[in-house]
Amino acid sequence: MLPPEKNIALLCAALILLCTTPSEAFISFEGTPIQYSTRKTTDPVAKLQERIESGQIALEYDPDKGYLPSVLEHLDIPVSSQVLVFSKTSFQAPHITRETPRAVYFNDDVYIGWVQGGEVIEVSTVDPEQGAIFYALHQNPDHPPDFDRQTDACLQCHASPLTESVPGHLFRSVYTDKLGNPILKAGTFVTTQNSPMNERWGGWYVTGRHGDQRHMGNVCLIDTENPEDLPVEEGANLTRLDSLIDTTPYLSPHSDLVALMVLEHQTTMHNLITHANYQARIAMAIQRELEEMEGISTDEPSTSTLKRFSYAADPLLKYLLFAEEAPLESPVRGTAGFAKEFESLGPHDQLGRSLRDFDLRVRTFKYPCSFLIYSDSFDQLPVPFLEYLYRRLWEVLGEGKTESEYPNLSEEDRIAILEILLETKPDLPSYWKHPDTLN
Repeated sequence: MLPPEKNIALLCAALILLCTTPSEAFISFEGTPIQYSTRKTTDPVAKLQERIESGQIALEYDPDKGYLPSVLEHLDIPVSSQVLVFSKTSFQAPHITRETPRAVYFNDDVYIGWVQGGEVIEVSTVDPEQGAIFYALHQNPDHPPDFDRQTDACLQCHASPLTESVPGHLFRSVYTDKLGNPILKAGTFVTTQNSPMNERWGGWYVTGRHGDQRHMGNVCLIDTENPEDLPVEEGANLTRLDSLIDTTPYLSPHSDLVALMVLEHQTTMHNLITHANYQARIAMAIQRELEEMEGISTDEPSTSTLKRFSYAADPLLKYLLFAEEAPLESPVRGTAGFAKEFESLGPHDQLGRSLRDFDLRVRTFKYPCSFLIYSDSFDQLPVPFLEYLYRRLWEVLGEGKTESEYPNLSEEDRIAILEILLETKPDLPSYWKHPDTLN
């Protein structure tokens, strides 16, 4: 007897998952159980829109920058997070040039894009279950502000192997010509914490000190046939941009190097969390359907479900713990005060330590464990998967069983991260505090 028609997609997905490797498998996120475009979201922007519609708050319109300052204020996004990108890699490309770069602002959950003369403010945010959600806020003072959700148009670029094949965020480094047009034939890079410095920030402005290291920022390619001739020395160790552009139209004169480093970390981290969320929900849904067909029921993940958990957990855990982070060859520092503001957010343990504390000498953070472990999207991973992930994390931090996979973690690092988490993350499994209870 055939199962109900609504379950056929899940059963087909089960066959795909059983017959392919994780990198080969593809599941539509529009179908059950994800329902990306139709499920109600509870992301920070959706909540802000509800407050606007209920009359609790009103966005103020600035004659020069539109709703931008008010949006940043109500979403708690610091101006110090500003980074400037001059590559024409946004749908508002006609407004973007080397002289009029796009400004990006962000906090842990929301990214805002603003361009001079643009008709909309670009918004992407993170829903705890659905991952990246995209909005456009029209800069029209004659109409009530409305964050208009975007799906198909944004997903053309923001749902691909470059974003872990889920709706996600994308940080790219590209060669550009003098107008800001990306020179795709010269090569492009998805920038993450694992990227070597010499592949970072092409098409972006960068303010900060970085010693003898060189990046691709602040400059363009004059001879588009020879990317090796990018004049990186001209863009190195700049602390001001006024020799390159007029920064007065922007909220800040900076495009902070440390903010760029945090941005490239958390965009990929968000994507990996979403990928794990989707894979776990799909695996659990498939298990339920197969059990219904066989007339059985169990609360425990099956062997195949645990296998899918491991496929999603492995890259997430390695990125969470900065296992393959590219080391810094020289100390770095920013210019906008972003680092100090970011560190102040905590949480801190009794010794004043925080996963937000920077190192910036040989690596990004002093304690290599992502601050996004405190995020709603991490906490709301499906419970069976989260239990599995915590067990794996305990094996690394509490038992040191997989030292070969995490050469970046010294014994001192493991102990410090474990102590910080035990004091600052109250929802950890009980065996973290009482290892003798672990089965």
